[in-house]
Order: sequence, then structure tokens, then C-alpha cells
Amino acid sequence: MLSGLDVDAIGPVDVAVVTFEGNRFNGDIAPALRELQNNGTVRILDMSFVRKSGDGSVDIIELGDERVADGFQQVAQVQFDLLSDEDLRTVADGLPVESSALVVAWENTWAARLATALRESRGEMALLERIPRDAVVAAAAALDAG
Repeated sequence: MLSGLDVDAIGPVDVAVVTFEGNRFNGDIAPALRELQNNGTVRILDMSFVRKSGDGSVDIIELGDERVADGFQQVAQVQFDLLSDEDLRTVADGLPVESSALVVAWENTWAARLATALRESRGEMALLERIPRDAVVAAAAALDAG
């Protein structure tokens, strides 16, 4: 396959938008993303940065841009261009002025075997929902208090 992406064996793919107030994005999360990829938890498929200035103008920075290339070197070995310009403009529209966002698409490689088994058995994931961290913290606190 030309893209290097075996669609029959791919795990679930998520898109995350991480926002930063005051355009304070500094790249400190790059080592954590690199570690997740290196240990096989995820495979970064696409990543971009969106920044909205005080005057409302938007700057979209791709991974290969020299402004971020050093900090995010080796995070995404191959970009699959899953994030369209329209996707990134939608993120930008939702940002307040003087803020920025990291938009990242990753394959959950840890779940690839299960996803393949589901497809091969003609199963279908009917519902998958992430429980918000605050709800988990509240439930744990309730257990500890009880």
C-alpha cells in the first residue's frame, strides 16, 4: 500500500484538539507524544497547529514548518493529511483571540488487534465514549469518602 497505512489492520483513529490560552504553546508536550508513539501506544498520523491573534487573524502551521519542526521532529514519521484545511479552519473559528491549538490525529495502535478481530468476526463497535476526567475524579473521591 502506497500510504504505508494497512487499512485492514489499523486501530481506531482519534482526533484531539488541545487548546492553549494566550498563545502559550511552547512544544513541551512533544516528548510525551514521541514517547506514546515510540512505545506503540499510538501512531501519530497528522498534526497541525492553529493560532489566532488578537486581531482575529489565523495562522495554520503544518508539522514540516521550520517554526515547529525542531520541537516535533520524529513525532510523526509520515503525515497522512487526515486534517483538511476546512477542519483546521473550523478549529480556528472556535478559538478565542490570543489562543492556539494543537490538532492531532492518531491511530490507537494499542487497540489494533481488537479492531481487526471485531472486523473479522463481523462485529461492530456500537458505542465508544470517553468518560470525562472530572467524572472519574469525582467517582474516585466518592469511593474514598465512603
